[in-house]
Amino acid sequence: MHGRFDTLFGRLFGVLLIAIVLAHLLAFFWFRHYGPPPPPPNSATLNNGQPAHFPRHPPRPWFGGPLVPLTFQFISLIIAAWYGAKLLSRPIQRLSDAAERLSENLDSPPLDEVGPRESRQAASTFNQMQKRIREQVQQRARMLGAVSHDLRTPLSRLKLRLEQIEDSKLQGQMRQDLDDMIKMLDATLTYLHEQRTSEAQQWMDVQALVESLCENAQDQGAKVQAQGHCTPLLVQPMALQSCLNNLLDNALRYAGQATLTLEDHHQRLLIRVIDHGPGIAADKREAVFEPFFRLEGSRNRNSGGVGLGMTIAREAAERMGGQLLLEETPGGGLTAVLHLPRP
Repeated sequence: MHGRFDTLFGRLFGVLLIAIVLAHLLAFFWFRHYGPPPPPPNSATLNNGQPAHFPRHPPRPWFGGPLVPLTFQFISLIIAAWYGAKLLSRPIQRLSDAAERLSENLDSPPLDEVGPRESRQAASTFNQMQKRIREQVQQRARMLGAVSHDLRTPLSRLKLRLEQIEDSKLQGQMRQDLDDMIKMLDATLTYLHEQRTSEAQQWMDVQALVESLCENAQDQGAKVQAQGHCTPLLVQPMALQSCLNNLLDNALRYAGQATLTLEDHHQRLLIRVIDHGPGIAADKREAVFEPFFRLEGSRNRNSGGVGLGMTIAREAAERMGGQLLLEETPGGGLTAVLHLPRP
C-alpha cells in the first residue's frame, strides 16, 4: 500500500481525494442535521381524514443552510490545490537550485535522494550526471598537462636545432613559425584553463582594479587612462581581471592606446574599453568571439594575437552573469562594453 503513495501522482491524488471526501462528508452530516422542515400541517391528513398534527420544528439557524459546507469545500480544495502545487514544484525547484550550484562549482554537494519516487530518480540521475562531468573535466585537465609537457619539449629542441641552420633567412622564418606555435599553445591552454576554473563570488572594488590595470599599462609605456567611479560589486575577481586584461590587451595591440570608463547604475555596472584603432565591421563583431577566428587586414596574426582573447573575455563575463558587446567608437575605433549585474 505504501508503494502506491510513494509516487508524486499517488501523493497528489491522495491529498485531493481526502479533501473531496471530507468536504462531502461534512455536507452530508450538515444537511442531515439541518435538513428541510416537515411539511406544513394543512398539507397532510390522517387515515380518517382528520388533519395531521406535527410537532413544531425549531427554526433553522442562519448557519444551517448550504453556506457553511460550501465554504468548507472551497477552503479544503484550495488547501489541497496549494499543497499539490507545492508537491509538484518542490522537486523542480531542488533541481533548479542544484543546477545553478553546479554551474558555479563542479564540486558542489550532490542532491539528497529523498522524496517521492520521481524526485529520487531525478536526483539520482542528476548526481550521476554531475559525477560524469567532474570526471570528464578531470580527465581533460590531465590531458592538458600531458599535452603541455609533450609539446613544449620537442618545440624547445627544435629551437635549439635552428642554430645549426646556416641560411639566416630560413632560420628566421622557422623561428617565427615556432614562436607562433608556442604562442598558440600557451593561449589554448589558458583558454581551456579558464573554462574549467570555478571561482566563488565576492565583493570587490572594481574601480581600484581598473585603476590598477591602467597604472600597470602606463608603467610599460602604454597610453591608457581610467575615467568614472563605482561602488564595490559582487564578482568573481579572477574572471573579471582576466576579462579586462584581454580587452585592454586587444585595444593596445590594435590601437596603441585605450580608455577605460566606469558607468555605475542601480541595477548594473558598465565598463567600457574604448580605442580609436581600425575597428571591426558590424557584421564581424559577433564572429570575433569564436575561438581562433581571425580578421583579414589590419587585425591579423601579424599583430601578435592568436584569436582567443575575446573568447576568453566573453566567457569570463558570462560566468559572472554579465554580457560583453562590441560597438563602434564615435569617430572610429572599437568599444567593448562589459555589462555586470548588481545583486
